[in-house]
Amino acid sequence: MKKLPLIFSGVALAAVVLLFVLEFTDKDEISENRGVVGSVATGGIAYVNIDSIIYNFDMYFELRDELIKKQEGAEAELNSGGSRYETQAKDYEEKVRKGLVTRATAAQMEQDLIQQQQQLVNLRDQLQYDLMEEEQVMNRRILEYIYEFLEAYTEDNNYEYILGKSFGGPVLYSKSSLDITADVLQGINKYYVEKKK
Repeated sequence: MKKLPLIFSGVALAAVVLLFVLEFTDKDEISENRGVVGSVATGGIAYVNIDSIIYNFDMYFELRDELIKKQEGAEAELNSGGSRYETQAKDYEEKVRKGLVTRATAAQMEQDLIQQQQQLVNLRDQLQYDLMEEEQVMNRRILEYIYEFLEAYTEDNNYEYILGKSFGGPVLYSKSSLDITADVLQGINKYYVEKKK
C-alpha cells in the first residue's frame, strides 16, 4: 500500500503537464485546435481519491480478510515451532545442568537445537516473504479491477483522463468539481457485487 502513490505518479505527472500546457497555451491556439484540446479542457478530465476507492472497495475487504487468515495461520505455525524449540532447549539445559547426559550427547543435542533454531529463522523469513508476495498480488488484483471498471466508466461518461489523487502524490491541486470518487466507488462496488453473482 505504501507504494500506491508511486504507481500513479507517471499518470498523474502526465496530467499535471497537460494541465500546465492547457493553462499557459494561447487561447487562440486552443480555439484553433478545439477538436483536439477542447474536449479535454471542457470536462474530459476527472479524478478519484485512489485511497478512498481502495479502502472502501468491497473486493479489498474480502482479499484483506483472506490475507489476514493466511497471516494468522503462518503465525500459528511459527509459534508452534517456537514452542517446540523452547521445550527442547529447556530439556537440554536441565539435563546438562543435572549431568544426566554425556558430553557427546549434550553436544549432539546442542547441534540439533542450533539446527532447529536456524530452521525456525528460515521458516519465519519464508512466511514473511510469502505474505509480502500475497499482499502485492492482492494490490495488483484490486488495481487491475479498478482499471477494468474505469475503462468502461470512461466510455459511459465521456472522460478522456481519470487521474488518481492521493496524499503526497503528484497531483497537488484539483478542483473539487472534478472529483468523481463517490460515483466511481458506488459504481465499482455495484459492478463487483453483480460480477460475483
